[in-house]
Amino acid sequence: MKPFTERVVKIIQSIPSGKVMTYGQIASLAGSPRAARQVVRILHSMSEKYKLPWHRVLNSKGEIGFRDEEQSMTQRLCLEAEGIHFIGKNRIRLEEYRYEPEPEWDILG
Repeated sequence: MKPFTERVVKIIQSIPSGKVMTYGQIASLAGSPRAARQVVRILHSMSEKYKLPWHRVLNSKGEIGFRDEEQSMTQRLCLEAEGIHFIGKNRIRLEEYRYEPEPEWDILG
């Protein structure tokens, strides 16, 4: 596994229940701020294998990114089960639910 991919997997695994991170936030923390789309691909291809809490990753607006209604509803239900409340159909208040790891947090450690 490439170092960036390994860091992304570890970051996503660290998101606690009831919190979310954005694709861009994960990419930045993993060392490549412009690689949000790569985070999407990693989530898509590795969520099952690494049991990633994929539902805790949202877009930069705090919205569910799925266009497919069934996938969108599944993600919403998973987040609501963790106590996250929605504004309208698919948006949350990022300032309330965003997970911000401690600055000294070591993703490899």
